[in-house]
Amino acid sequence: MRAALALIALAAPLGLAACGDPAPSYVDQAWVRLSPNKDTPSAGYFVAHGGDAGTQIRGVITDYALKVEMHESVMKDGVMAMQPIESVDVPPKGEVAFAPGGKHLMIFGVNDTAISRGKMQLTFLMGNGDRLLVDAVIRKPEAASAPAAKGGAHQGH
Repeated sequence: MRAALALIALAAPLGLAACGDPAPSYVDQAWVRLSPNKDTPSAGYFVAHGGDAGTQIRGVITDYALKVEMHESVMKDGVMAMQPIESVDVPPKGEVAFAPGGKHLMIFGVNDTAISRGKMQLTFLMGNGDRLLVDAVIRKPEAASAPAAKGGAHQGH
């Protein structure tokens, strides 16, 4: 009997370790392709990773631009077009990439402070109520042209 109690006492911490906090969702690899024309929006890209529980990206905001919208490039009648998206599901332990030629952020009016710093903070509004703060590296138009060529993005994004 004592041996059984000793085993239970030794196993209890292992059982409790399995009850730890669930892995959170997170966003990384964020970058912004600055538009060559200040009157047209810049584009933002990132990878969202789902934690143990799935979630949604409901929106993205920043203090370093006038407005941020989520968009998706889709083929309509043989022509690449953009359409706004309200939210994006991030599956449990999965990932969703916002990349040239697919889902992306349209960032209107990036301010000069962010441009001179070379980065801007984005706040991701998640469906579970979390707000994820992520620094996005700003790539000037000439620096962004090489990745864009292989990404198949449509003009300006």
